[in-house]
Amino acid sequence: MDRLIMSFDTALRTVFADHVATRPCPQPAVPETAPLSDEEKRLSAALMRVNHVGEVCAQALYASQAWGTDSPALKAQFEAAAREETDHLAWTEQRLKALGSRTSLLNPLWYAGAFGIGLLAAKAGDKISLGFVVETERQVEHHLNSHMDRLPAGDVASKAVVAQMRDDEVAHAEAAQRAGGIELPSPVRGLMRLAAKVMTTTAHYI
Repeated sequence: MDRLIMSFDTALRTVFADHVATRPCPQPAVPETAPLSDEEKRLSAALMRVNHVGEVCAQALYASQAWGTDSPALKAQFEAAAREETDHLAWTEQRLKALGSRTSLLNPLWYAGAFGIGLLAAKAGDKISLGFVVETERQVEHHLNSHMDRLPAGDVASKAVVAQMRDDEVAHAEAAQRAGGIELPSPVRGLMRLAAKVMTTTAHYI
């Protein structure tokens, strides 16, 4: 019952609360030289909303996988990664506000779906659960790299945030692999890519 209450509290705070980062928001090496056009702001906001949804899902995944493991060390690893993902939530929220936009209206749905998937992975065993983290973070890295290319050239603030997020996700994947994560079967990886495609396409607009 305690775990259930704590998980529900985490879900509410992830979906509805304003988040505070433990690290300063990444800043561009070169300041913005000219204001973004309305069209550029809309594109940046759509991409950062997708990134914010990814962080909502990451919170759900790590919370469910921490719940599902019997290993105290692995639980601590998942919780540490979730704290870094909270920074990402705060940073993407800041950028969305600066761009005059909002987070996804479907965040409760994204969280619930990701929590269920993470719990299934956890119940399949620690090695599979860690392998799920590795594959998820690799796909997120690819996704963030694509956003670096798609963001308007002048939106150096968003690019600085995305670059740091990418570096953190790479570190999470490497940590999960060192901890014993195994490679998932090709059909599973394909289904994960398909689910991510549905999520990113929808969150771009809603």
